[in-house]
Amino acid sequence: MQSWRGQVVVVTGASLGIGAETARALAGYGARLVLSARDAERLSSVAAECRVAGAEVEIVVADVTIEAECRTLVDRAVARFGQIDTLICNAGQAMWARAEDVTDWSVFERLVRVNYLGAVYCSLAALPRLRASRGRLVVVSSLAGKTGVPMRSGYAAAKAALHGFFDSLRIELRGTGVTGSRARNLGVNGELRGRSPVDEAAMMPVAECTRQLLGAAARRDRELVMTGRARLGMMLKLLLPGLVDRMAERAMRNGR
Repeated sequence: MQSWRGQVVVVTGASLGIGAETARALAGYGARLVLSARDAERLSSVAAECRVAGAEVEIVVADVTIEAECRTLVDRAVARFGQIDTLICNAGQAMWARAEDVTDWSVFERLVRVNYLGAVYCSLAALPRLRASRGRLVVVSSLAGKTGVPMRSGYAAAKAALHGFFDSLRIELRGTGVTGSRARNLGVNGELRGRSPVDEAAMMPVAECTRQLLGAAARRDRELVMTGRARLGMMLKLLLPGLVDRMAERAMRNGR
């Protein structure tokens, strides 16, 4: 992980979960950090841990669903450190509810704004700086964007849009030196809408998820799917889509 030393890394959704663990890991690797989230208190706590580890840290309280605040995040990063080497779009919001049980339909718009537009806004704002540094663009996503998952319809739809946008952007950036990596994990990050039926203890530990994510980004991998089970599911989706539907339904029913 020596490739992170001295690098300026912007992390969204850095106040908890994958984002917070990523920030702590990067601090240990010697990166210079710009950490962003909506929760100022939690963000300050994570930043303090990173500073104890020896990292230079700028914190920017921002909502990624607001275009102007995404531009401000980039401006603050450049004002502090003069450049951006890596942007990690991690901010996200989950959903746990049957679609027909949702009475406040604005939830679906919110999920699109956080999980899709938030990453788009931050990436477009940072792109000129990433071009200048021939940097890395990392997007934390989910397999839900590739296959439907019961009780996660709005989340899955937002992640599907995310995949489409960044697959297209990756092709557009060929030859510029900017590389885009997408990491797909099976966990959740951010707020929950509804009660999760999943046994969180049975899922990949956040520290392991972060280790894999930063390893893939350092290598400039195109895509990372974090578990053998997930990779098998992606292959089966092409060959036996009905089977994968039944597997997804059973996984939610059994809580894993």
